[in-house]
Amino acid sequence: MSFLKLDQLPFAGMSHEFVGADQGAPFSAYIVTAKPGQGPPLHTHPYVEVAFTIEGTATITVGNEQHEVTTGGIVVIPANTPHRFVNSGGRLLRQIDIHASPDFIQTNLPNESSR
Repeated sequence: MSFLKLDQLPFAGMSHEFVGADQGAPFSAYIVTAKPGQGPPLHTHPYVEVAFTIEGTATITVGNEQHEVTTGGIVVIPANTPHRFVNSGGRLLRQIDIHASPDFIQTNLPNESSR
């Protein structure tokens, strides 16, 4: 059993990282706090990811589809599907991205301008 505070988790880029393997949990999560314009590169995971938008606005690309997601929005991203998000609003984006894996496994893809 673990009792943690958010500031005890590693922080990289724009996210606190909950690594399930370190906590005895079968899933991992990014707790995102992204400034306007911030977001990860296009990437894939070999497992399902679910993104919960807690506050703000994100433009999320999943495969060939792009949607604007606002507070309360939930996006289910299938395994091995290229995806990314960007904070497309004018304030902080707070998002929790649940990964169906005890460890993060991510493959970054070339962006469209370099293809």
